[in-house]
Amino acid sequence: MCGIALIVSGIRVDTSSLPFDSTSPTRVTEKLSFSLDDLKAALRRRGPDSVCAKKLLLQLGQSRISSFTEQDDDVSCCECDNIQTAKLHFFGATLQLRGTIPLVQPLVDASRNVLVYNGEIFGGLHLASDCNDTEFLMRTLGECCSCGSCATGCCVKCGKSSVVDVLSAIKGPWAIIYWQDSSRTLWFGRDAFGRRSLLVHWPTEDDSTFMLSSVSPVSPVHYEAPNGIGCLSYWEELPCGIYSVHVDASNSSGYLVGEVKIHEYTNSMLNELIKWERISVEPSSKDLQIFCHKLSREQRAMHLASSEALPNETVQLKVAIIVIFYEAIIKGSNLQTTIKAVIPGIMKEKFVPVAILFSGGLDSMILAALLDKCLDPSYEIDLLNVSFDGQLAPDRKSAKAGLNELRRVAPSRNIYHVQVKVHCNCRWKLVEIDADLSDLVFETRHVMSLINPANTYMDLNIGIALWLASGGDGWVSDANISDNDDNHVRIKYKSNAKILLVGSGADEQCAGYGRHRTSYRRGSWLGLHEEMRLDMQRIWRRNLGRDDRCISDNGKEARFPFLDEDVIRLLLSIPLWEVANLEQPCGIGDKKILREVAELLGLYEAAVLPKRAIQFGSRIARESNRKNFGSNRAANQASAGSVRIYGKSNIC
Repeated sequence: MCGIALIVSGIRVDTSSLPFDSTSPTRVTEKLSFSLDDLKAALRRRGPDSVCAKKLLLQLGQSRISSFTEQDDDVSCCECDNIQTAKLHFFGATLQLRGTIPLVQPLVDASRNVLVYNGEIFGGLHLASDCNDTEFLMRTLGECCSCGSCATGCCVKCGKSSVVDVLSAIKGPWAIIYWQDSSRTLWFGRDAFGRRSLLVHWPTEDDSTFMLSSVSPVSPVHYEAPNGIGCLSYWEELPCGIYSVHVDASNSSGYLVGEVKIHEYTNSMLNELIKWERISVEPSSKDLQIFCHKLSREQRAMHLASSEALPNETVQLKVAIIVIFYEAIIKGSNLQTTIKAVIPGIMKEKFVPVAILFSGGLDSMILAALLDKCLDPSYEIDLLNVSFDGQLAPDRKSAKAGLNELRRVAPSRNIYHVQVKVHCNCRWKLVEIDADLSDLVFETRHVMSLINPANTYMDLNIGIALWLASGGDGWVSDANISDNDDNHVRIKYKSNAKILLVGSGADEQCAGYGRHRTSYRRGSWLGLHEEMRLDMQRIWRRNLGRDDRCISDNGKEARFPFLDEDVIRLLLSIPLWEVANLEQPCGIGDKKILREVAELLGLYEAAVLPKRAIQFGSRIARESNRKNFGSNRAANQASAGSVRIYGKSNIC
């Protein structure tokens, strides 16, 4: 995980050609008061291994633009004194997960191209396992066409690929800011699903600065606008896509100008995933007969507790899903290169390469069971569980039950102590992170800056829970002798895992939300499909940017195996009625395909657990409702989850 940012001044940036409204009249804007030191500090928390900044100066003279870069020693002001001089201020903070040589961003090559990159290349472009993604991408982009006459495809003049083609080919999460000096073009963007945060401040009448950043450096001041709608928000989530700004000189005014353009991804497979079209949405009468017959056979097979009794085609489908999930987790956990770069001072047998955001629910249990198959049994796996009600929170109870089930299906990760003759939870570490919302005054204000521009109580509750969980600062039991033994000792523990697996995307793709059931009742299979597609096409704005910022603030990199390109493609290839059957009760028909996968993995208890969101499972929503609305009943009447946070909220 890295933190990247750019401040552009001295260039008149035109956003009029963008297909979305970048200057909404309901958004009140003003300059957000923060220093470059504030920005560096925010980025450093995401990338603690190195922090650096470089300035690119563009000077207009004799109908041409000259450029040069310098190390940043000036943290006072980013404004330019000369209207014929522009400044591009690049910032990079690095959490090194790949490559054997320490990397410091921004990178500047011999051609004066500048790159800051936050992402991983899991496929699409070929790079060696010990190669650093950012260095590889810098070399690859440096070989791209810069004539300006070709936006995509191989240039007929030079035979080189375009920047758009290279970025479109990447499989994996990414956000990028790249200056191509020979064409005087600034490139920036994020992957098609928005798995990496990138915020933008578009120039406005009262603030002409153009800015990009992984995170807001300070918490914004919220207030209700005069017309009763909108609130002060300096930042917006940058919509997924690839953008360019070609910097040119205006002969009439002498200013440097640039028009923002958005480019479509040139990868046809990626564009199909973005459209999120499923071939088989509405079953025919024959499909329904086969489906019902298959259900009855599966129910009989489940009763016999024998997977061999399942229809062959059903087993093959589940095995295919497990294989794709397995490969996604291998990519997402980056095991080989991460284990090579063991944190200095930590013995290999004490090193925990990967942790899981763990509720004991269906999604996190599948991730844990498959991660066990990827990772050598000698390594520990941290299961991070947050609770705002001690041992009584639903997620804490299900996490403990899930731990016991994991120990049963993955016995090789348990250690047997001959002397005391008990099984110790030494390779599965359930990290119990206990919190009291009333004690989190400073922390809550900090999380408000992380979720920005999200601004509802639901966003804040989820953000606090994710931030605390990803911090990994909690307690582990010295021994779990049996389910009924309450005499174990809890030991203070902090997870040092740099990679955190998260189950985001499972509910959106497999109909796990209550609104999916409502959509099915109202519009049958087509209505369900449209609601699921809407969820996937807005997940970047509603979930992923916010979650990335809250998790990465702890120097951890969030990985989303359920949002791997190959996983998405496989799930879209399955008929919708095989993915979910919302005629069946909660805990059975929702996320049907994942429940069947869990059963095949031996996770029979997890396979029937109902969906429970983190804000409810950890009970932070209950505590927040009581604090800010007086009671849960009052909060429900006010639809507290969607209420925006204005002014000096009680939660602060």
